[in-house]
Amino acid sequence: MPAGWAYLDTAATAQKPQVVIDAITRGYDTTYATVHRGVYQRSADMTLAYEAARERVARFIGAASPNECVFVRGATEGINLVAQCWAVTQLKAGDRILLSLLEHHSNIVPWQMVAERMGVGIDVIPLTADHAIDLDAMAAMIRPEHKLVALAHVSNVTGAVLDARRAADIAHRNGARLLLDGCQAVARIAVDVQALDCDFYVFSGHKLYGPTGIGVLWGRAELLEAMPPYQGGGAMIDKVSFERTTYAPPPARFEAGTPHIVGVLGLHAAIDYVDGIGLGAIHAHETALVHAAREALRGFNSVTLYGPEESAGIVSFAIEGVHPHDIGTILDEGHVAIRAGHHCAQPLMDALGIPATARASFGVYNSPGDVEAFARGIERVTRIFG
Repeated sequence: MPAGWAYLDTAATAQKPQVVIDAITRGYDTTYATVHRGVYQRSADMTLAYEAARERVARFIGAASPNECVFVRGATEGINLVAQCWAVTQLKAGDRILLSLLEHHSNIVPWQMVAERMGVGIDVIPLTADHAIDLDAMAAMIRPEHKLVALAHVSNVTGAVLDARRAADIAHRNGARLLLDGCQAVARIAVDVQALDCDFYVFSGHKLYGPTGIGVLWGRAELLEAMPPYQGGGAMIDKVSFERTTYAPPPARFEAGTPHIVGVLGLHAAIDYVDGIGLGAIHAHETALVHAAREALRGFNSVTLYGPEESAGIVSFAIEGVHPHDIGTILDEGHVAIRAGHHCAQPLMDALGIPATARASFGVYNSPGDVEAFARGIERVTRIFG
């Protein structure tokens, strides 16, 4: 982090630790080669490193096998892959998909595309009073027609943590599959996909202190094996002829073309970094900063807070009479970086009756001093706007 800056936008993308930068530099500098193709030693070594990263991902999220972990560009691509390879082949007209009011656009738009194409309906779970997904409402509204439930494990706006196992139990009792968007979760809380009992899990590397352009889709082995690919090219094939092509088994089936090799190495380093600190310690650290930030904001009568008290690393708020963009601009003048806008969650903003919020989000590198700088910036905003 540049000296003198309070970076409070980790929910958008995390700053990178030196070990990740070093892994990326090494990957391009002294060890770079293609994977899965070369017979020479350097390529073989890079292939081993690439697949070791897949094994590391599997251990990190509790997957039964590395082959359940597909490397994608990010959570957005992972959700689109499930939409195009599972939903399009498994759903039929009259089926329904269940989402929630607080979903990121990446967990809304792909399902709308499926709905338009397949004649599928979409229903929306409301929120509790403190802006978390209302699982009691989910249990009451789910029906046999619902074949898929897709929910955020942690909200990128409110920081609300989903009781994911309960959501899975509700979905499975009604014969539905559950996809979890884990973008905001994997860097903040321990994730075990088997214990959560979900069917698909997606996350992006850049929110986990890793590089951009790399992410993971985890899926149950039997689901991945039944899914056709949606991209064709090198590495995803078994045998190609002009008469017929057969495909490789998962995960290769879904990884057409030359992959983001060095991004995978950076993701491996990022997971090691996070595990070295410990997700329990990270969550406790971020929770303390959230509590401090919420207490500071309560000192201003004009501030409205959103989300539950026990949120994971994220605080969203509004100041009466001040546009969030103005809040962000004034804080920036004091070297405090926050996010201002709809956070790719316009339906949630509509439900809250506001166009946007300001959002402070914390990471392992933040300190109580950053919260103090944030509070000083908010005090300046209220002074300027009276």
